[in-house]
Amino acid sequence: MRIREELAAQKELIRQCNTDIEGVLQERKALDKLISTSGLKNKELNHKMNKLNKDASEAKQQVEHYLTNYEWISSEEQYFGQKDTAYDFESHNIKESDKKLDKLQQAKEKLSKNVNMRAMHLLGEAEKRYLDLMKKKGIVEGDKETINTVIKDLDLKKNKAVKKAWEQVNKDFGSIFSTLLPGARVKLQTLEGQSVQAGLEVKVGFGDVWKETLTELSGGQRSLVALSLILSLLLFKPAPLYILDEVDAALDLSHTQNIGQMLRTHFKHSQFIVVSLKDGMFQNANVLFRTKFIDGVSTVTRHTQGGAALINDVADKENALPAAKRNKKQRV
Repeated sequence: MRIREELAAQKELIRQCNTDIEGVLQERKALDKLISTSGLKNKELNHKMNKLNKDASEAKQQVEHYLTNYEWISSEEQYFGQKDTAYDFESHNIKESDKKLDKLQQAKEKLSKNVNMRAMHLLGEAEKRYLDLMKKKGIVEGDKETINTVIKDLDLKKNKAVKKAWEQVNKDFGSIFSTLLPGARVKLQTLEGQSVQAGLEVKVGFGDVWKETLTELSGGQRSLVALSLILSLLLFKPAPLYILDEVDAALDLSHTQNIGQMLRTHFKHSQFIVVSLKDGMFQNANVLFRTKFIDGVSTVTRHTQGGAALINDVADKENALPAAKRNKKQRV
């Protein structure tokens, strides 16, 4: 009897232990389920956190992009979120804005079928080319102003140089002509009512009377006018050596002598080689070369004496030769 009671007691104890174990297992299952649920929530939270970090990074890049490409944001940023402004975000209905955006997107899709979507890109390129051309235009206009300034300066210098040359040549022209033709005057004057650049005309006067045209002059007088003008131009910028070939062909002896005297007076720093057939030119020569045709051969003799003694000596020797052997051409 006693053994049965102990056995029953042990069974009850075992049953109680089983009940406790079952409760512990149930708690363990509940804890495992809780742990599993917590793990899923933890993963979900980690996923959300990663997504938020990614969105934050993208939003930061987007903000930097907007700040870089849209300069107006920096100046208008102070009004963001302010009431009664265009940036009062709280007063705007996001849902209505989304609907409006959807409508605009649909309208854009419809228009994109008929509108060239590259037009904005092309417009950007055109504006870039326009700005580049405007920059080049500014450079060209600046260069144009510089060139115009240089041209004006050159024109002033040219006008001064032309006026100076005219005054000097006109002075020498009159002096040379008066030496060649005593009692006569000549001048270079501007056309009536015009400047020197428009041209000049030659006026010749005898006494107090000025000739209307050069056709009123004789051939010898016109030759002296031309010779005087050429020599006055040469005298403006003298050369070391000149060659004159029978410039006295149309002149009489007195004018020929005047040419020699004029060369001595006005061209003291130049040398002249003068070809002449007239004795009047020889009186002012420093060296005389006389060509002769003797026995079928041309010969040249050199005489270094000057003045009348030279002319007389050469003339006497020339007269001693037969007439057929006398040369008709001499060089000074």
